[in-house]
Amino acid sequence: MTTTTSLRPRRGLHPTFVLHDIRRQITPQNLIFTVALPAVLYLALFRVVEPSAGVDLPHGNFQAWMMIGIAVYGASIGTISRAAGISNEKANGWLRTIRLSPLGAGGYVASRIIACQVYSAIPVIVVGILGALTGARADAIVWITGLVVAWLGSAIFSALGLVLGMLLPPEVVTHVPGVVMTGLAFLGNIFIPLSGGMLAIAQVTPLYGVATLARYALTDGYNLDGSHASLAGALINVAAWFFGFSFAAVRRFAGATDRQ
Repeated sequence: MTTTTSLRPRRGLHPTFVLHDIRRQITPQNLIFTVALPAVLYLALFRVVEPSAGVDLPHGNFQAWMMIGIAVYGASIGTISRAAGISNEKANGWLRTIRLSPLGAGGYVASRIIACQVYSAIPVIVVGILGALTGARADAIVWITGLVVAWLGSAIFSALGLVLGMLLPPEVVTHVPGVVMTGLAFLGNIFIPLSGGMLAIAQVTPLYGVATLARYALTDGYNLDGSHASLAGALINVAAWFFGFSFAAVRRFAGATDRQ
């Protein structure tokens, strides 16, 4: 028997859906979390690493290295934290309603990622301002590429947030994104410079690729331990994680909305 959804033509992005999703995300509670967390982290870590802050890098200083890392983290946790809302939508049947609309699985995932990307610009801007006020110094190209890549790279975690939201129940998913992102940040060369075996492990984690690309103009393509940071490797890392999580999100959307 032909289902209702098969009779509806599928289409990609829907601007109205994207705008509605952006408006739903911009609430006082979400803004406080999104602004406060990266700001507090940057100021705390800036004080901890202050003895090393005078070490100059090829095109800036250590504060700039830390600022870019926290911008990557802040944008990413801002997007993945939408998982709780998606889980609630699944629980109350809203995802099944969306599937009955012309918005297909690919269009839904793309629309949600775009909405999250608009929202994730906020922590990047906040951390950039804090960096400028606390002594971060770098060439103009470092500021531009560092903050823009930090923003765009968070799309990986928009997709991961979709997967988690559709995979886990609401009472569980609330606590998962923060734990996941904090673990990935420590493993991904975000908070403290890694070296040796830990750096080798970091190179296959999702945040490492984004952080490496964001800091590339600052460090001339080197990690702080003096080892070379492969540009091709970072690009492959970012592409693999983004398309992998996006594919998983499309599959989970189909599975989460199937009638039992």
